[in-house]
Amino acid sequence: METLQNEKRYTYADYCAWDDSERWEIIDGIPYAMSPAPLVTHQTVIGNLYYQFADFLKGKPCKVYLSPFDVRLNADTDDDTVVQPDLLVVCDKSKIDKRGCNGAPDLVVEILSPSSARHDKVLKLNTYLRAGVLEYWIVDPDTKTVSAHLLKDGEYIIRAYADTDTAPVHVLEGCTISLADVFAE
Repeated sequence: METLQNEKRYTYADYCAWDDSERWEIIDGIPYAMSPAPLVTHQTVIGNLYYQFADFLKGKPCKVYLSPFDVRLNADTDDDTVVQPDLLVVCDKSKIDKRGCNGAPDLVVEILSPSSARHDKVLKLNTYLRAGVLEYWIVDPDTKTVSAHLLKDGEYIIRAYADTDTAPVHVLEGCTISLADVFAE
């Protein structure tokens, strides 16, 4: 992931002033350029996930959103972290405004791509943990696996699932995701 190499720390106000032709995230004041358009496999997987979440959440207070969708993880303090997860679920509607989500979503899903794998597995994982994201899924289309990180006592507990599994969504009681359907081409 490309970053701006200088000493300046950026905030959401800076981010809003940038040219919309390029997509960026800011983590702890450091801007990271987002990858160009994702591969077809990435789009297929995220679409399949979205349909399962959207179907489960019909008529429920929680809502599912797709990227690009700004998530300001510390909007009430430094406002120096804004990310665009591939998919997120928010159950507290007071966190949603016309620009996106203010605060930690209940669930975040990132789909790995070759250019973002390390970023998603290390930097974003730690960022989501610090922000209090209750459940963070890392989906790998190449290995057809999901690593579900569940927040407990300030740490993530990891549950691993393969493409033949049905994965429970811990923040959504009664919700299970068919990974065979997620990875179906």
